Amino acid sequence: MTLSLTIHGAARTVTGSCHEFASGDSRILVDCGMFQGSRSLEALNFEALAFDPKTIDAIVLSHAHIDHSGLLPRLVAEGFTGAIWCTVETADLLEFMLADAGRIQEYEAERRNRRRDRAGDDAFEPIYTEQDAIAAWRLTRTVPLDQWFEPAPGFRARLWNAGHILGSASVELQAEGVRLLYSGDVGPDNKAFHADPDSPSGFDYVICESTYGDRHREHVSIEDRRTLLEAEILGAKARGGNLVIPSFALERTQELLLDIAMLSIAGRIGNTTVFVDSPLANRATTVFRKYADQLEDTGGRDVFGHPSIQYVNDVAESMRLNSVSGAIILAASGMCEAGRIRHHLFYNLPRRDSTILFVGFQAEGSLGRVILDGAQRVRISGRDVRVRAQIRRIESYSAHADQTELLEWIAERGPIAGSLLLDHGEAGAIEELRKLAQSQDLAASIIVPEIGEKYELSPGKPARRTKTGRVDLQEAIGRDWQNNYADLATSLKRRLAGIRDPRARRQAIEEMRRVLDSYSEREAAGSQEER
Repeated sequence: MTLSLTIHGAARTVTGSCHEFASGDSRILVDCGMFQGSRSLEALNFEALAFDPKTIDAIVLSHAHIDHSGLLPRLVAEGFTGAIWCTVETADLLEFMLADAGRIQEYEAERRNRRRDRAGDDAFEPIYTEQDAIAAWRLTRTVPLDQWFEPAPGFRARLWNAGHILGSASVELQAEGVRLLYSGDVGPDNKAFHADPDSPSGFDYVICESTYGDRHREHVSIEDRRTLLEAEILGAKARGGNLVIPSFALERTQELLLDIAMLSIAGRIGNTTVFVDSPLANRATTVFRKYADQLEDTGGRDVFGHPSIQYVNDVAESMRLNSVSGAIILAASGMCEAGRIRHHLFYNLPRRDSTILFVGFQAEGSLGRVILDGAQRVRISGRDVRVRAQIRRIESYSAHADQTELLEWIAERGPIAGSLLLDHGEAGAIEELRKLAQSQDLAASIIVPEIGEKYELSPGKPARRTKTGRVDLQEAIGRDWQNNYADLATSLKRRLAGIRDPRARRQAIEEMRRVLDSYSEREAAGSQEER
């Protein structure tokens, strides 16, 4: 018998991590995350699964981020009953993360169905419900780092600190004589709260993330990072408006609270009120407080209880933030694709005195990436919003290793006798990392898999592809037609108004209508020919 690997997500994109391993009659998944980004990419979450959840014996989870765990409730709803193995910290976080994801699915389906521009369209159905999410969390089984366990017959596994977020792990697997390491998300060196990533060396196969495979970050100390944040806070206060920070509810929010509290204690940012407007972030913070004795860089203080920090939970309290100025508002989601951050962007993007500060990765096609790339107008919940606020960025809060750190991590896992597989990155980032890994001879065989590909894994041999990937997904990865539509829609009225002659303006509208009609007629003719 041989060990096989099928890639179901996070190939040439940074979300949707899901890897299926099969040995004999045993099948396990390592991670099962949601796709996030453009509407076309998110639509993959609604597609029929490429495997039957009833046939999966177990799942090994690297960490609690939704792009690695977010489809677990769907699997449970469709018949998965096995164990979900993870660290105890990850299990504690999942209790809140998955339930919140279920509520978001239900809310987003309801919200989209209410939109006037969708009148007459088929109703959206949530991918799963909060009840499904709670059922998934109840399947978690915890295991300490560096302790062997058997997730399914024929498989041995153990977890290693990945240094990414609280409870994050790299996954070591052994089956059919093959020794393999899946990186999960690798944290940078000298990250707040956690020790540097660690795992053994000498594998047949290493699967490594590539999020920042094309990027060098200036390596700054935590104190240097706080100085950068101090400058942004003081600059925003000088402008008079709010400092709005789209922030991932898990880890990034807590890191920001650590630094803001320390700056406030040192008297470096004056009297500044911080609103954490994310019920999920507030719940996640309680887990961080539970494991406070494990966290580095807090100086032994309860930084999350600092008096300048106000935790916002109910909707009415969140809405009242529309009238504040001079405050710091942290809200999820980190890529601005859902949650209360969209509400705060709607009210603060048009304000010249407000500041939007990005402190995390923005996937191609996401609203955060569109704003960061310099859009003058954006669409939020079907409405056009003018971008007048100051757009700022700090990169030193990343929870991912940069190019140099990734290469060092791969080298320390060597020698790699079979293949190095690079995933969880956009195409350009993966390609740059691949070239450097090849030039440094980090592995004789370096593979960039695609979603849908299947490989046969044998001890000491390069991975052998036995099934090709899904070429139809190229249009879904990155910017899609809906991004282009949003760009056009936000500027259309202004551009038409720029045509001074009313007759010419009407003619332009008619020409656009004729172009759209011609495409519809062409589609109809093609469908008729197929019949």
